[in-house]
Amino acid sequence: MAKTHGHGNPNWTRDETILALDLFKQLDGKVPSPKSKEVKGLSEILRSLPYHAEAAKQPTFRNPDGVGFKLMNIRQVATGKGLGNVSNMDRQVWAEFGQRPDEVRRIADAIKAGITVVGSEQLPDVEQELPEGRLLTALHVRRERNPKVRMMLLNNRRASGFRCEICNLARPDLEMSLQEAMFEAHHLVPIAEAGERKTKLADLALLCACCHRLIHRAMVLKARWMGLDEARALIVPG
Repeated sequence: MAKTHGHGNPNWTRDETILALDLFKQLDGKVPSPKSKEVKGLSEILRSLPYHAEAAKQPTFRNPDGVGFKLMNIRQVATGKGLGNVSNMDRQVWAEFGQRPDEVRRIADAIKAGITVVGSEQLPDVEQELPEGRLLTALHVRRERNPKVRMMLLNNRRASGFRCEICNLARPDLEMSLQEAMFEAHHLVPIAEAGERKTKLADLALLCACCHRLIHRAMVLKARWMGLDEARALIVPG
């Protein structure tokens, strides 16, 4: 296999590594030639991710040779055989998803769909990257920050009073605008399953800003999606 001349390219991100792992699983652990249609196809997908626009101008960026080497790195993590210069990201993604091929496929499909949805659009900054990777986290954040979605949830809860669905915080003594400022919309549907469907009230939970930040942080630490009941058991004192 030819040596990659991609020195100076950005490190592989989590979602890029998930896409490579998905292909590795599809190929049943075999690493084909960089000239294969599968490797070339993944190279094209990686080069189309929206946050490497400058790097993707270089022909060495995520070229088929580089994709082939990444697949060999994943094979080394999976089998202990082959190249030894694997990254921490390779090991981490394998530890989390190596035995969950169906979930890897769902996430990979969602990432590919997300690339089409985003196009050349500017994504919001991601402070805490969820297990599904940067692109899907950015799309998730964009949905949660959508003022129409948040107002739909607030209007629905207004009559019964605003209350955090994790810690039960409520401040009815405050004027309405201050109460509204305390609460945020949290999407209950896992990122890889949400797609770009229209958000429904059943997809949302009303959380105080603190609990919203904590549940996102907990999902980062646990490296998986987390429901309200589990988050409540973790965050609220017993």
